[in-house]
Amino acid sequence: MKKYKKIYVEITNVCNLACDFCPRTKRKPEFMSVAAFCKILDRIKPYTDYIYLHVKGEPLLHPELDKLLDVSCEKEFKVNITTNGTLIHKVKDMLLSKPALRQVNFSLHSFDGNEGGQSREDYINDILSFAKEAMKKPELFISLRLWNLSESNAVNLERARNNELLASIEKAFDLPYKIVEEVVHHKGIKIAERIYINQAQFFTWPDLKEEERPGSAFCYGLRNQAAILVDGTVVPCCLDGEGIINLGNLLETPFSEIAESKRAQDIVDGFTGKEAVEELCRKCGYRERFGSRAKEKLT
Repeated sequence: MKKYKKIYVEITNVCNLACDFCPRTKRKPEFMSVAAFCKILDRIKPYTDYIYLHVKGEPLLHPELDKLLDVSCEKEFKVNITTNGTLIHKVKDMLLSKPALRQVNFSLHSFDGNEGGQSREDYINDILSFAKEAMKKPELFISLRLWNLSESNAVNLERARNNELLASIEKAFDLPYKIVEEVVHHKGIKIAERIYINQAQFFTWPDLKEEERPGSAFCYGLRNQAAILVDGTVVPCCLDGEGIINLGNLLETPFSEIAESKRAQDIVDGFTGKEAVEELCRKCGYRERFGSRAKEKLT
Protein backbone atom coordinates (compact mmCIF):
# COMPACT_ATOMS: atom_id res chain seq x y z
CA MET A 1 0.00 0.00 0.00
CA LYS A 2 1.33 3.41 -0.99
CA LYS A 3 2.09 5.78 1.89
CA TYR A 4 1.99 9.54 1.48
CA LYS A 5 4.42 11.84 3.26
CA LYS A 6 1.50 14.13 4.09
CA ILE A 7 -2.13 14.78 3.32
CA TYR A 8 -3.65 18.25 3.60
CA VAL A 9 -7.05 18.51 5.25
CA GLU A 10 -8.79 21.86 4.81
CA ILE A 11 -10.85 22.24 7.99
CA THR A 12 -12.16 25.63 6.82
CA ASN A 13 -11.95 27.79 3.72
CA VAL A 14 -12.74 30.93 5.73
CA CYS A 15 -9.98 33.43 6.47
CA ASN A 16 -9.84 36.53 8.67
CA LEU A 17 -7.41 38.28 6.30
CA ALA A 18 -7.48 39.35 2.67
CA CYS A 19 -3.87 39.06 1.51
CA ASP A 20 -3.19 40.20 -2.04
CA PHE A 21 -0.92 37.21 -2.70
CA CYS A 22 -3.57 34.65 -1.70
CA PRO A 23 -6.69 34.69 -3.91
CA ARG A 24 -10.01 34.35 -2.12
CA THR A 25 -11.84 31.12 -2.77
CA LYS A 26 -15.03 31.27 -4.80
CA ARG A 27 -16.44 28.34 -2.83
CA LYS A 28 -19.09 28.85 -0.18
CA PRO A 29 -17.70 29.57 3.32
CA GLU A 30 -17.60 26.37 5.31
CA PHE A 31 -16.19 24.76 8.46
CA MET A 32 -15.64 21.01 8.49
CA SER A 33 -17.71 19.20 11.11
CA VAL A 34 -16.07 16.96 13.66
CA ALA A 35 -18.02 14.00 12.25
CA ALA A 36 -16.78 14.64 8.71
CA PHE A 37 -13.23 15.12 10.01
CA CYS A 38 -13.41 11.76 11.81
CA LYS A 39 -14.63 10.01 8.67
CA ILE A 40 -11.88 11.56 6.57
CA LEU A 41 -9.17 10.55 9.05
CA ASP A 42 -10.49 6.99 9.13
CA ARG A 43 -10.32 6.80 5.34
CA ILE A 44 -6.79 8.18 5.01
CA LYS A 45 -5.31 6.42 8.05
CA PRO A 46 -3.74 3.57 6.03
CA TYR A 47 -2.07 6.08 3.72
CA THR A 48 -0.31 8.62 5.94
CA ASP A 49 0.66 9.47 9.51
CA TYR A 50 0.89 13.23 8.92
CA ILE A 51 -1.89 15.70 8.21
CA TYR A 52 -1.63 19.41 7.44
CA LEU A 53 -4.65 21.46 8.47
CA HIS A 54 -4.48 23.92 5.62
CA VAL A 55 -5.32 24.58 1.99
CA LYS A 56 -7.26 27.83 1.88
CA GLY A 57 -8.63 29.50 5.00
CA GLU A 58 -7.24 30.12 8.48
CA PRO A 59 -7.35 26.93 10.59
CA LEU A 60 -7.17 28.81 13.91
CA LEU A 61 -10.63 30.20 13.11
CA HIS A 62 -12.24 26.77 13.44
CA PRO A 63 -14.52 26.88 16.53
CA GLU A 64 -13.85 23.21 17.32
CA LEU A 65 -10.13 23.09 16.59
CA ASP A 66 -9.48 21.63 20.02
CA LYS A 67 -11.78 18.69 19.27
CA LEU A 68 -10.18 18.13 15.87
CA LEU A 69 -6.77 17.94 17.53
CA ASP A 70 -8.08 15.51 20.12
CA VAL A 71 -9.54 13.29 17.39
CA SER A 72 -6.21 13.44 15.56
CA CYS A 73 -4.45 12.24 18.69
CA GLU A 74 -6.94 9.41 19.25
CA LYS A 75 -6.38 8.23 15.68
CA GLU A 76 -2.59 8.60 16.04
CA PHE A 77 -1.99 11.35 13.47
CA LYS A 78 0.71 13.98 13.75
CA VAL A 79 -0.68 17.41 12.92
CA ASN A 80 0.94 20.34 11.14
CA ILE A 81 -0.83 23.70 11.05
CA THR A 82 -0.10 26.60 8.71
CA THR A 83 -1.45 29.92 10.00
CA ASN A 84 -1.15 33.64 9.39
CA GLY A 85 -0.52 33.93 13.14
CA THR A 86 -2.92 36.77 13.92
CA LEU A 87 -5.02 34.60 16.27
CA ILE A 88 -2.23 32.75 18.04
CA HIS A 89 -2.70 34.70 21.28
CA LYS A 90 -6.26 33.38 21.52
CA VAL A 91 -5.43 29.69 21.12
CA LYS A 92 -1.88 29.57 22.46
CA ASP A 93 -2.58 27.56 25.61
CA MET A 94 -4.95 25.17 23.86
CA LEU A 95 -2.47 24.38 21.10
CA LEU A 96 0.40 23.80 23.51
CA SER A 97 -1.72 21.29 25.43
CA LYS A 98 -2.41 19.06 22.41
CA PRO A 99 -0.06 16.08 21.97
CA ALA A 100 -1.06 15.57 18.33
CA LEU A 101 0.45 18.90 17.30
CA ARG A 102 3.80 18.36 15.59
CA GLN A 103 4.53 21.65 13.80
CA VAL A 104 3.16 25.16 13.41
CA ASN A 105 4.10 27.16 10.31
CA PHE A 106 3.67 30.92 10.63
CA SER A 107 3.29 32.82 7.35
CA LEU A 108 4.87 36.07 8.52
CA HIS A 109 4.45 37.61 5.07
CA SER A 110 0.69 37.63 5.72
CA PHE A 111 0.93 40.67 7.99
CA ASP A 112 2.04 43.04 5.24
CA GLY A 113 -0.74 41.86 2.97
CA ASN A 114 -3.31 43.58 5.17
CA GLU A 115 -4.20 46.98 6.51
CA GLY A 116 -5.31 47.79 10.04
CA GLY A 117 -5.62 45.34 12.90
CA GLN A 118 -2.85 44.76 15.40
CA SER A 119 0.53 46.44 15.14
CA ARG A 120 3.44 44.63 13.57
CA GLU A 121 5.17 44.67 16.95
CA ASP A 122 2.27 42.98 18.73
CA TYR A 123 1.89 40.53 15.88
CA ILE A 124 5.47 39.28 15.92
CA ASN A 125 5.69 39.36 19.72
CA ASP A 126 2.65 37.09 20.03
CA ILE A 127 4.18 34.63 17.59
CA LEU A 128 7.61 34.69 19.21
CA SER A 129 6.05 34.23 22.65
CA PHE A 130 4.32 31.10 21.36
CA ALA A 131 7.55 29.88 19.75
CA LYS A 132 9.45 30.21 23.01
CA GLU A 133 6.75 28.29 24.87
CA ALA A 134 6.86 25.64 22.14
CA MET A 135 10.56 25.06 22.86
CA LYS A 136 9.46 23.42 26.11
CA LYS A 137 7.60 20.78 24.13
CA PRO A 138 10.18 18.19 22.98
CA GLU A 139 8.32 17.16 19.82
CA LEU A 140 6.93 20.50 18.61
CA PHE A 141 8.54 22.35 15.70
CA ILE A 142 8.05 25.96 14.63
CA SER A 143 8.65 27.36 11.14
CA LEU A 144 8.71 31.14 10.63
CA ARG A 145 8.09 31.84 6.95
CA LEU A 146 8.78 34.90 4.86
CA TRP A 147 7.69 33.93 1.37
CA ASN A 148 7.68 37.43 -0.08
CA LEU A 149 10.91 37.75 -2.03
CA SER A 150 11.05 38.74 -5.68
CA GLU A 151 13.53 37.66 -8.32
CA SER A 152 16.03 40.14 -6.89
CA ASN A 153 16.72 38.39 -3.60
CA ALA A 154 19.54 40.65 -2.46
CA VAL A 155 17.34 43.72 -2.74
CA ASN A 156 14.30 42.18 -1.12
CA LEU A 157 16.19 40.67 1.80
CA GLU A 158 16.99 44.21 2.87
CA ARG A 159 13.50 45.62 2.51
CA ALA A 160 12.39 47.46 5.61
CA ARG A 161 9.31 45.32 6.28
CA ASN A 162 11.36 42.11 6.37
CA ASN A 163 14.21 43.63 8.31
CA GLU A 164 11.90 44.78 11.05
CA LEU A 165 10.53 41.28 11.56
CA LEU A 166 13.95 39.69 11.30
CA ALA A 167 15.40 42.14 13.82
CA SER A 168 12.68 41.17 16.30
CA ILE A 169 13.48 37.49 15.81
CA GLU A 170 17.22 38.09 16.21
CA LYS A 171 16.62 39.99 19.44
CA ALA A 172 14.14 37.48 20.86
CA PHE A 173 16.52 34.57 20.39
CA ASP A 174 19.71 36.54 21.06
CA LEU A 175 21.21 35.51 17.74
CA PRO A 176 24.91 36.35 17.24
CA TYR A 177 24.38 36.86 13.51
CA LYS A 178 22.09 38.54 10.99
CA ILE A 179 19.53 36.13 9.58
CA VAL A 180 19.87 37.65 6.09
CA GLU A 181 23.53 36.65 6.09
CA GLU A 182 22.78 33.03 6.96
CA VAL A 183 19.59 32.23 5.07
CA VAL A 184 19.77 29.80 2.17
CA HIS A 185 17.15 30.25 -0.54
CA HIS A 186 14.30 27.72 -0.17
CA LYS A 187 16.03 26.09 2.82
CA GLY A 188 15.34 26.66 6.47
CA ILE A 189 17.96 27.70 8.97
CA LYS A 190 17.78 26.69 12.59
CA ILE A 191 17.68 29.67 14.94
CA ALA A 192 16.83 27.80 18.16
CA GLU A 193 15.91 24.33 19.32
CA ARG A 194 13.24 23.07 16.86
CA ILE A 195 12.65 26.60 15.54
CA TYR A 196 13.44 27.45 11.92
CA ILE A 197 13.08 30.41 9.61
CA ASN A 198 12.42 30.01 5.89
CA GLN A 199 12.56 32.61 3.15
CA ALA A 200 11.42 32.12 -0.42
CA GLN A 201 10.05 33.97 -3.41
CA PHE A 202 6.48 34.96 -4.02
CA PHE A 203 4.66 32.44 -6.16
CA THR A 204 1.49 32.82 -8.17
CA TRP A 205 -1.33 30.45 -7.34
CA PRO A 206 -2.25 28.31 -10.35
CA ASP A 207 -5.25 29.58 -12.27
CA LEU A 208 -6.83 28.49 -15.52
CA LYS A 209 -6.71 32.13 -16.64
CA GLU A 210 -2.89 32.16 -16.44
CA GLU A 211 -0.56 31.40 -19.35
CA GLU A 212 0.85 27.92 -19.63
CA ARG A 213 4.45 27.57 -18.51
CA PRO A 214 6.76 25.93 -21.04
CA GLY A 215 9.31 23.21 -20.40
CA SER A 216 9.39 19.97 -18.51
CA ALA A 217 7.29 19.60 -15.38
CA PHE A 218 7.49 17.77 -12.09
CA CYS A 219 5.39 17.84 -8.93
CA TYR A 220 4.96 15.74 -5.81
CA GLY A 221 1.17 15.93 -6.08
CA LEU A 222 -0.24 12.38 -5.65
CA ARG A 223 3.32 11.09 -5.40
CA ASN A 224 3.87 11.88 -1.74
CA GLN A 225 0.96 14.22 -0.98
CA ALA A 226 -2.70 14.90 -1.66
CA ALA A 227 -5.24 17.41 -0.36
CA ILE A 228 -8.83 17.22 0.84
CA LEU A 229 -11.00 20.31 0.66
CA VAL A 230 -13.50 21.26 3.35
CA ASP A 231 -16.38 19.53 1.53
CA GLY A 232 -14.44 16.29 1.12
CA THR A 233 -13.22 16.89 -2.45
CA VAL A 234 -9.83 15.26 -3.10
CA VAL A 235 -7.31 17.17 -5.22
CA PRO A 236 -3.67 16.39 -6.08
CA CYS A 237 -2.06 19.07 -3.93
CA CYS A 238 -2.65 22.03 -1.64
CA LEU A 239 -2.51 24.58 -4.46
CA ASP A 240 -5.73 23.45 -6.11
CA GLY A 241 -7.75 25.59 -3.73
CA GLU A 242 -10.80 25.67 -6.02
CA GLY A 243 -11.06 21.93 -6.57
CA ILE A 244 -10.47 22.20 -10.31
CA ILE A 245 -8.80 18.78 -10.48
CA ASN A 246 -11.66 17.06 -8.66
CA LEU A 247 -10.67 13.42 -8.20
CA GLY A 248 -13.71 12.45 -6.13
CA ASN A 249 -15.25 13.04 -2.73
CA LEU A 250 -13.74 11.24 0.22
CA LEU A 251 -16.98 11.43 2.19
CA GLU A 252 -18.58 9.32 -0.53
CA THR A 253 -15.75 7.25 -2.00
CA PRO A 254 -12.86 5.30 -0.37
CA PHE A 255 -9.47 6.95 -0.76
CA SER A 256 -8.06 3.89 -2.54
CA GLU A 257 -10.58 4.24 -5.37
CA ILE A 258 -9.81 7.94 -5.75
CA ALA A 259 -6.02 7.58 -5.67
CA GLU A 260 -6.08 4.64 -8.09
CA SER A 261 -8.44 6.26 -10.59
CA LYS A 262 -7.30 6.75 -14.17
CA ARG A 263 -7.18 10.54 -13.82
CA ALA A 264 -5.02 10.31 -10.70
CA GLN A 265 -2.66 7.76 -12.25
CA ASP A 266 -2.35 9.84 -15.42
CA ILE A 267 -1.19 12.78 -13.30
CA VAL A 268 1.49 10.71 -11.54
CA ASP A 269 2.65 9.01 -14.75
CA GLY A 270 2.79 12.36 -16.50
CA PHE A 271 5.08 13.90 -13.91
CA THR A 272 7.25 10.78 -13.97
CA GLY A 273 7.81 11.60 -17.63
CA LYS A 274 8.30 15.31 -16.76
CA GLU A 275 4.94 16.25 -18.27
CA ALA A 276 1.97 18.07 -16.75
CA VAL A 277 -1.14 16.40 -18.12
CA GLU A 278 -3.65 18.66 -16.36
CA GLU A 279 -4.22 22.19 -17.64
CA LEU A 280 -4.04 23.66 -14.13
CA CYS A 281 -0.67 21.99 -13.55
CA ARG A 282 0.67 23.50 -16.76
CA LYS A 283 -0.28 26.91 -15.37
CA CYS A 284 1.29 26.40 -11.94
CA GLY A 285 4.46 28.31 -11.10
CA TYR A 286 5.06 26.57 -7.80
CA ARG A 287 6.22 23.36 -9.49
CA GLU A 288 9.24 25.30 -10.78
CA ARG A 289 10.52 25.35 -7.21
CA PHE A 290 11.19 21.65 -7.39
CA GLY A 291 13.88 22.24 -10.03
CA SER A 292 16.80 20.00 -9.15
CA ARG A 293 14.64 17.85 -6.91
CA ALA A 294 12.95 16.52 -10.02
CA LYS A 295 16.25 14.97 -11.02
CA GLU A 296 16.01 12.46 -8.19
CA LYS A 297 15.25 8.87 -9.06
CA LEU A 298 11.50 8.48 -9.39
CA THR A 299 9.87 5.35 -8.08
